[in-house]
Amino acid sequence: MASKDTSISMSVIRRLPRYYRFLHDLKENGVQRISSRELAQRMGLTASQIRQDLNCFGEFGQQGYGYAVDQLYNELYHILGMDDLTPAIMLGAGNLGHALINHMNFANRGVKLEGIFDDAEHLIGTDIQGITIQSTEALEEFCDRQKPQLAVLCIPKEAAPRLVKRLVKCGVTAFWNFSHYDIAMQYPDVIVENVHLGDSLMTLSHLLKREK
Repeated sequence: MASKDTSISMSVIRRLPRYYRFLHDLKENGVQRISSRELAQRMGLTASQIRQDLNCFGEFGQQGYGYAVDQLYNELYHILGMDDLTPAIMLGAGNLGHALINHMNFANRGVKLEGIFDDAEHLIGTDIQGITIQSTEALEEFCDRQKPQLAVLCIPKEAAPRLVKRLVKCGVTAFWNFSHYDIAMQYPDVIVENVHLGDSLMTLSHLLKREK
């Protein structure tokens, strides 16, 4: 079902994967329907918030019945783009890149990883999960042929500017960015999801100390 509003807030969008995960667990446990109140109790939200969030994307529930779990799960599957895999590449095949590929099922999250690139000679030509690591010198040729839309950046901050510039020229429009380079400042028209693991840990440390 198509979104009714193209100005949906990021806070709502960021909750969608969580709804999807909870609905997956409900399906796995044989739950066929659930009310917004019951779902709110499980998720630590309010029933009103859940209804408002989901209403941004369509009319899914029925008064007096609640939500059909399987139907809502399938709707979110479509809304999150799981049924149309986004072609992607990864830059950086070091420890972080290896960990992501080995422990995250990209296809189950709407992404088809088609290429991996690195500058390290000892990595080029080796495989991760059946994908051969290529030299970054081959980026333009590969992008021209495969036309990836998304790039996963597992590279040092200092290496990011020149590689991002090349990728944007190649037509890459979205970045899952672990590099700490501020892509959005330089390229405001691309979509960026920044991941700062250190920031997350420092936030947790602060919250822990605040409780003492």
